Amino acid sequence: MKRESYTKIVATIGPASSDHKTIRALFRAGVDVFRLNFSHGTHEDHAARHALIRQIEEEEGRPIGILADMQGPKLRIGTFANGKETLKRGQTIELHLEKFVGDAGKVSLPHKEIFAAVRPGEDLLINDGRLRLRVESNNGKVISAKAVNGGEISDRKGVNVPGTVLPINILTQKDRADLEFAVSLGVEWIALSFVQTPDDIHKARHLVRGRSRILAKLEKPSAIENLNGIIGLADAVMVARGDLGVEMPAEIVPQIQKRIIAACRKEGKPVIVATQMLESMISEPVATRAEASDVANAVYAGADAVMLSAETASGKYPIEAVRMMDRIIAATERDPDFDSVLHAVSLPIDETDSDAIASAACDVARNRNCAAISTFTKTGSTVRRVSRLRTLVPVLGLTPEVTVARQLCLAWGVHSVRTRDDVESFSDMVGKSTRIARREKLARNGDRVVITAGVPFGTAGTTNILRVAVVGEHEHPEDRASLA
Repeated sequence: MKRESYTKIVATIGPASSDHKTIRALFRAGVDVFRLNFSHGTHEDHAARHALIRQIEEEEGRPIGILADMQGPKLRIGTFANGKETLKRGQTIELHLEKFVGDAGKVSLPHKEIFAAVRPGEDLLINDGRLRLRVESNNGKVISAKAVNGGEISDRKGVNVPGTVLPINILTQKDRADLEFAVSLGVEWIALSFVQTPDDIHKARHLVRGRSRILAKLEKPSAIENLNGIIGLADAVMVARGDLGVEMPAEIVPQIQKRIIAACRKEGKPVIVATQMLESMISEPVATRAEASDVANAVYAGADAVMLSAETASGKYPIEAVRMMDRIIAATERDPDFDSVLHAVSLPIDETDSDAIASAACDVARNRNCAAISTFTKTGSTVRRVSRLRTLVPVLGLTPEVTVARQLCLAWGVHSVRTRDDVESFSDMVGKSTRIARREKLARNGDRVVITAGVPFGTAGTTNILRVAVVGEHEHPEDRASLA
C-alpha cells in the first residue's frame, strides 16, 4: 500500500478503536503511526492493542510505527467539602502543602515542587487556565494567591505553572513502569510529556538504553526557551498545543508552532503537530472549516506528521476523522503553490558527505524528473536527511532493520521497506532499488530512480554514492522483501 501524501498521520488508539476491524480500517484510511496513550488504560490494554497492530502489519505487508506516550507529572489541587467552590475576582485563597478537605478560602496543593519554585507575582493556572491565581506570598507551606478572574474551582483540577522551571522529574514512578513495559513490547517511540530542559532527555535516554527512540513533547514555556538544546538531543518532537496553549498566550501559539517546525526541519528531526486538530469530529461526522485550515497550515509549514487524539481514541467517528485528515493533507499538497510555500525559507546544508549526497539526490530527482529517490540505510539517518529537504519526490527507504523501517513511518515523504537482507555489491544495490521501486508502485519500467548508498556496504554513516538508474534495465528475480 503506497500512500499518496507526503505528510504522515498519527492516530491514538482507545476505547473507540481497540478492535482488529477498526485498527485495520484506520491504517487503510491513512494512519502511519499509532499512539498508545499511557495516561489511560492498563498494561494489558496496551499489550493487546500492540499485538493487534503487529498482526495487521503482518497482514498488510507494510511497516507500522507505534508511539507510547507517557503521562508525565500531573499537578492537581485537592478536594473540597462541597466538591467545588466559586471564587470571585480579587478574592484571596490559600493553597496548602498539607493535605485536607478544602473550602472557599483554602485548598490543598500537595506538590512541594511548586512551593519550591513559585514567587510572588507569578501565576498559577487552574483547570486548563480557566481560573488564574496570582501569587501574593509563599512561605514554603502556604501560598496566598488572589483570583485574577472569577470562576469555579473544583476537586482535583489540574495546575499549570507558566514561566517557571519546576524542580520535578518528568518521569514519575508510574512513567518509569510504563516506559519499561512499553519498551519491552518493542515500541519504536517513547514520548516524554512536559519536557523542560535538555537534561530531561538525558535522564530518559539513560532509562531507555537505546531500545526505543525518544520523542520530546513541547508543552511548556521553559521547553521553548531551551528549544535548540532539546531538539538537538531528542530523536523527534511533538508540538503539544494543549498545555502549551494554556501556559502561553493563545495568540502566540501559531508562531511558536511554526518556529518549532522550522527548527526541527533544520536539524532533520521528525516533528508532529498535535492537539485539537479535528476536535469537533469527536462528536460530529465532519470537521469545521477552521479545523481544516489548522491541519492545512501544519502541512504548509512542513510538519512531518499531524496527530489525532480523542478523535480516534474515544470519538464517535474515528475512521471518518482519519479520512478527513487524509483528504485535507492531499488537497493541501496538490496546491500548485505548495512547493513554493514549503520552501519559502531555504535550509542550510551541513558540510558532511551524507548531507551533500542527500542534497544532490533531491536536485537530480527534481531536474531529471525521477520517479523516486531510493536510499539504503542501516539507521535511517540518511533517509531523514533526504526527507528534511521536502522534495516532492517519494523517498524509498530500504533497510534490513524492521525497527528502522517502522521508525521511518514518521518521516515526511518516506515509503519504508524492510529488505530481506542487506546489499553486497553495487550492482545488487541498483537492481534491488529498481525492482522494489516498481513492486511498491513508486515507479514503472522506463522511469528514472535516484539511488544513494554507502561503501563499504552495510556500514552506518558512510553514504557516499549517488546513481541514476532506469527501472527495467536490471532484471533479476523479484526481491520478496517482507516484514518477517
